[in-house]
Amino acid sequence: MLKGGKGSKKSATTALNFIFRIMKYENSNLLVVRQVMNTHRDSTFAQLKWAQEKLGVSHLWHNTTSPLEMTFKPTGQKILFRGFDDVLKLASTTVPKGYLNFVWIEEAFEIAKEADFDKLDLSVPRGNIPPPLFKQTTLTFNPWSASHWLKRRFFDDESKDTQTFSTNYMINEFLDRTDLAVFERMKKTNKRKYEVAGLGNWGISEGLVYENWSVGEIKVPDNELYKWKHFFGLDYGYTNDPTAFVAFMANPIDKLIYIYDEFYKKRMLNCDIADEIKKRGFAKERIRADCAEPKSNDDLKRLGISRIMPSVKGRDSILNGIAQISEYEITVHPNCVNMINELSSYVYEDKRLENGLVLPKDSENHLCDALRYAFCDVKFFHPDKNYEPEALISSGITRRDFKGGWDL
Repeated sequence: MLKGGKGSKKSATTALNFIFRIMKYENSNLLVVRQVMNTHRDSTFAQLKWAQEKLGVSHLWHNTTSPLEMTFKPTGQKILFRGFDDVLKLASTTVPKGYLNFVWIEEAFEIAKEADFDKLDLSVPRGNIPPPLFKQTTLTFNPWSASHWLKRRFFDDESKDTQTFSTNYMINEFLDRTDLAVFERMKKTNKRKYEVAGLGNWGISEGLVYENWSVGEIKVPDNELYKWKHFFGLDYGYTNDPTAFVAFMANPIDKLIYIYDEFYKKRMLNCDIADEIKKRGFAKERIRADCAEPKSNDDLKRLGISRIMPSVKGRDSILNGIAQISEYEITVHPNCVNMINELSSYVYEDKRLENGLVLPKDSENHLCDALRYAFCDVKFFHPDKNYEPEALISSGITRRDFKGGWDL
């Protein structure tokens, strides 16, 4: 178990270690797992390619993206990539040569259900492994919340079969002065985030704006689709702050929110924002954007985002919006890593105002602001069993819209 902050070398060290191990131990093979299969290419696959180059052995490896796998040329040993989004297929993974004795679960914090981990743990690695080979499962992650099952299972009651480690950016020789300056700035401006993302300590819930959230996926039964509606929010940024877009579903009957898509990037021009929204299939949707930028809102309309609407602001609108969202249980898709980061570090100010109220800190809150802008429309959605759902497919995401009664 290897937990650590960002830039703490945990993934780099793990990748170097596994490339070395595969080459050292003939007949060994590695299964690399993340919550969602399509996140491997730009993370673990790229990290293992970097490790091959760093060790000067790239010429001994054959790497393919379709299928996504790596082969050690001299022996045919494999590195395979799978996702927890298909647990049954994951558990049946096999290799043509040797033994599937090593498993690397990257970003293990994304695994919301302990039962999904158990299904893998009971099936891979499997069978008798002849010496000098051995079985080992390695989990690497950022410890965003102390309430996660990983802490209870592996850190609070450490067994003799488990070794736990923590690391942080201060031991990473690959970081330069610019990288280190990011953490020093974080230490001054957001101590809570620095504890987790910087030092690799477990996040705690005390002082969090939102405590009612978890990472996972929601599958809505057909007979309950009428309860749900899609909402979209946008917070503008440019040089110092990112532009933040969020897409979520809300169920006002059962008080549930499911955040399933986001983008989060600095230096986005309005044309870039419009292109990103169109690419995701949301150009015709109602999108609540920051009312402080009417020029940008009008520009997005001109660029084809026809239903962009200004956010609703007023007296105590921030606290009122937070209070309304806090009545709901929030589930965040594992792909929405920036939303996970914000929810883990969005906290209240230490000081009260003259009227006794306490506001949240105005930092690391861009997606949370976009969520709040869009949530103002939830009160206008009144689910009706008589509305027939129609399934739409957009950018690989299955979405549901409902006929009748929505336009304000």
